[in-house]
Parts: sequence; C-alpha cells; structure tokens
Amino acid sequence: MTLGLRSSTVLCIAAAAWTACGGAPADSSGTAGAVPVSGSGPASGGAVPVEHARREVDYRARVVILGDSLTAGLGLAPEDAYPARLQARVDAEGWPIEIAAMGVSGDTTAGGLRRLDWALDGDVRVLLVALGGNDALRGLPVDQMRDNLERIIEGALERGIRVVLAGMEAPPNFGVAYTSNFREVFRYLARTHEVTFVPFLLEGVAGVADLNQADGIHPNEAGAARVARHLWPSLEPLLRELAAEQESVP
Repeated sequence: MTLGLRSSTVLCIAAAAWTACGGAPADSSGTAGAVPVSGSGPASGGAVPVEHARREVDYRARVVILGDSLTAGLGLAPEDAYPARLQARVDAEGWPIEIAAMGVSGDTTAGGLRRLDWALDGDVRVLLVALGGNDALRGLPVDQMRDNLERIIEGALERGIRVVLAGMEAPPNFGVAYTSNFREVFRYLARTHEVTFVPFLLEGVAGVADLNQADGIHPNEAGAARVARHLWPSLEPLLRELAAEQESVP
C-alpha cells in the first residue's frame, strides 16, 4: 500500500497533529475507557436474565487498541472516537466482540510497552498497535522505537494474540535519513513477524482541514470516522474469523 501523503508540507501538518499526541495531558484515569458492546434483550422486550447476561459477557472476546491520544479520542465524545466507530460496525455485524480503546495521551512506544501486560488482561484475541507518533515528534532513536514495538508484538504473539500494526510517519525536520528509517521500522516488523499491516494510521486524514478539529491537530468526528473506515479492511477478516470462533463456543 502506497502512502497517500507525499509532500513535506503535508508531513509538517501531520507533525503538528502529533504535537498534541505528545503534549496533551492524559485524562484523570490515564486511559480511554473500553468501549462497551451494546447488547440486545430477548425478543419479548423483557429484562435479560442475569445468568444469560453474564454468559454473554463471558464469551465476548476483546480487541485491544494500544495507542495515544488519537486512540483516546481527545476532543471527541466517546462515541465519536475511531475505536467506538469500529465497535459500531462490529455491533452491526452482530459479532460478540468488544473493542477496548487503550489510548493514553502523550504515550510513546516505551509507554505502551510498560502497560502491555495490563492492556492484554482478559480474553484478548486481537491487538492493534497504534503507537509511534510521539516517538517521531520527540526525535527519539529509531532503534529504540523498533525494540519497543518488537517487544509489544512478541508479547502479544507469545500469548496467541493476533496483531495488527498501524504505522506512522515522521516529520521531515529530523532529516531524510530519520524519516526513511522511521518508516522502515514498521515495514520491517510487519514483514519479520508476519502481522497484518496498515502503513499509516492517519492516511487521508492528516493535513486535511475538514477532517480535523479546530486546533488542526486531532481528527474531528468525520476524521475519526475516516480512520475507522481506513482500518476496517485490515481488521474485518480477523474479526470475522474471531466471530466464527465465538459462535463455536457452546
């Protein structure tokens, strides 16, 4: 897949988007809450028996998105963030799957690695890694980012969790070599570990005024919806497979 943002001008705007990812404070909990799955009651419209409701929850597999303020949906209502948009599509399919948004504003790949064990607690079947923008903003060593991401990927794979890796782009102010090496990290890891790869999380959104909030930094409702649409083709086969597995549970 070819990246859609070519010019240094647009990349500079994309770099501005990462500024808030690196500098915005986390919320009081430090994370975005897991997006709940909307359930449906019996056909009669009566209350769902507690035992039945508990069984539905017990058999709901989780898809975790490990990211920063973009994943946390900073500046948006919870239902408008891209993880919630993905949840809506999952619900429309009727799949017993929960999309859990583990986004912390300002998080780097090192921060994501530190909270990996906590993020993977529970019946996690798929991990979407959406980190790296803050590493780029701060000009952190590319090798350091690669090691952090690799440990995150390996930690998930060792648990039998499927991995989707979303790439990011570095701003051009650190030089051509840094930008190229930064981009190659994601491609290298995707090839090496044979995981599903989305080259750029913000493809078609970064630098587009109509798809970002008034600060020109974070995706607005339309931008978040576009991020979700961009991710869906890569996630959908895994989610469909996961739903089939869930249906086989007695």
